[in-house]
This record gives sequence, C-alpha cells and structure tokens, in this order.
Amino acid sequence: MVASKGLAISLFSGAGGLDLGAERAGYTVVAAVERDKDAAATMEKNFHGLASPVIREDILHVTSRAIKSAAKLGRGRPDLLIGGPPCTPFSKSGFWLDWKRAGLDPDASLLQAYTRVLAETRPRAFVLENVYALTYNNRASRPAYERLLREIDEAGYTFSSKVLNAADYGVPQARPRLFVIGVPKGKKLPLHPDATHGGNWERRTTGNSGRPHVTAGEALKDLVTESEPEEVVRGQYAHLLPGIPPGDNYLHYTAERGHPDPVFRWRSRYWSFLLKLSPDKPSPTIQAQPGPNIGPFHWENRRLRVPEMKALFTFPSEFDFVGSRASIQAQLGNSVPPLLAEKVIEAVADQVS
Repeated sequence: MVASKGLAISLFSGAGGLDLGAERAGYTVVAAVERDKDAAATMEKNFHGLASPVIREDILHVTSRAIKSAAKLGRGRPDLLIGGPPCTPFSKSGFWLDWKRAGLDPDASLLQAYTRVLAETRPRAFVLENVYALTYNNRASRPAYERLLREIDEAGYTFSSKVLNAADYGVPQARPRLFVIGVPKGKKLPLHPDATHGGNWERRTTGNSGRPHVTAGEALKDLVTESEPEEVVRGQYAHLLPGIPPGDNYLHYTAERGHPDPVFRWRSRYWSFLLKLSPDKPSPTIQAQPGPNIGPFHWENRRLRVPEMKALFTFPSEFDFVGSRASIQAQLGNSVPPLLAEKVIEAVADQVS
C-alpha cells in the first residue's frame, strides 16, 4: 500500500509515536529498526503497512542496505526518514553522572547512526527528535549537538532545529522536545509548525495565547479505567502524597511553604518528587522509568493507569501495547506524543510536496 505522501523508514522506533504521527500525516511506515523486543512487538501489532518484520537489532550493526531491503525499496529512496535516538547521554536526569557530563556515554554514537542512514538512504525529507537538553551548552551536549548538525550538513541536507513544547500543539502534557527537520540542499528550508495552543510553562508563557493548553482534567474526563495493582504508591514517603494539593510536590512539606512539621529542605529533591497532577493544567512530563516517589501521580493519590497515560500522550485507546506494566510505562515515557509528531511531519510534508 502506498500512501499519498509516500513511504517512510523509522529508526529507533520505540512504540511508534513518531510513526503514528507520520501515518496520520499521510505516509506509510514500511521499515522500522527497534532493538527492544516489547516495543518492536508493539510496532508490529499496530502498524500494518510494514513491508517486513521490525529489525530487532542494534542499529550500530544494521546496514542501510538491510534497512532498504526491509522496506522493499529496491534502488529507490524513502520519502521520509524519522527517528529519535535514545536520549540517555543528554537528558537532564542523567547530568548527575560525571561520565555522562563528560560525554563518555556510548549511546551518544547513536546520533551518528541516524546521520549515517540519512546520508546513505537519501530520503526526500527527514525528521529527527531528541531531548531538548541536547541543545544545552555543556561538555556532553554542545559537542554532540554541533557534530550532529555538521553531519546533517555533510549528508547534503538543509535543515532547521527548534524545541517544541507538546502542550503548545494540543497535547495534554508539557513535554519539550527538540525537532530537527530537513530536506536535500537546493530545496526550500522547511519550517516548524506554528503553535496551536498556549499557556504558562516553566514560569513563562508559550505558544498561541488565543487557545489555552489542553488540561489533564480534559484529557481524562469520562475516561473509564480499571484499577491496576501497580497504581499503589509505595516507598518511604508514599504516605505523604495524600496531603499534597493537586499540582504541587514535595515542597508542600517545607518550612518555606509554612508547613508546621517540615519533612524536606527547600529544593533538596527533583521537582518531580511526589509531584501530583493538576486537573487544571497539562500533565508534567511523564518519565519512562520513574522511581517509587517520582510523579506525576494522579490527583486521586495513585499512579497513573495505562489508559490514562495513553490519553496524556494522545495515543488512541485502541493502540495496543505489548509487555508488562513497567515495559509499557517505559515505551510511553520514551515516545513522542503522536499528535505532536503528526503536526511536525505534516508541516514538513506540506513544504516538500
């Protein structure tokens, strides 16, 4: 089956957030590379345009020829290359590790795997997604980011990069991500989509002020879910969660907030520690592997259920994830919200058609 806008190859596919956005934007994902077995199974269960089974190998050992063969492209070229190389070396949560700050994480080379496939498959357009911390001016991020952009240029592409907050595009989750989009040199430079929604985020106003962010309360309204054993909050400080107002975190239990029996020092923990959703705001970023006291938790003082997380990421209810509860949380936490992916890829497609 050939979609109206062509065929896409997906790298670092995960559960398929970017892929779902690509298909909604008019492409057919015909080949995917994903080494996690559960995520690969999720891809195969939900994407029926794949010309071959998902390539379940480390991309460092997968040739571009093998990827094109899986896509059944012959001597042709893909219309779109998408992918989000794992963000471990550059995520904010990893900067406390000296060896990551020094840029010694071997996963950093996965960015080069993407640019290698870009140069060798010559797609008509590409979309690369990553954590926005990749743009930080520090020892780990800056050299890696500059090298990435240099290699994209050397591959023969004109490109633009921008950090987009998912909430500014109708996703009920404040999730900033870096998007690098590009086309072959000689073509008009593609632009990122304009924000459709707006509101307060990290002490400033972002997006389109004419249309407010979609809130967690709106996203979860009328959603019928069943309780899950994993939703019970455990850990040393779990008993404190019911006392925290919606939208607040552990800082509620500090002297600076006027608590009569403070438990924590001011700013002594990560912001997500005992963080609770507010029904009146988009969800904070949902992590792939949260610790026992790391939120966001539901305002009903429990962990989010799988259907609720799917809604907060804009995965459709019928999208079927494979794996344990922990695996599904990881697949979701590592994914690009499909609605955001759709808007980015649709903008690129409209400019290259």
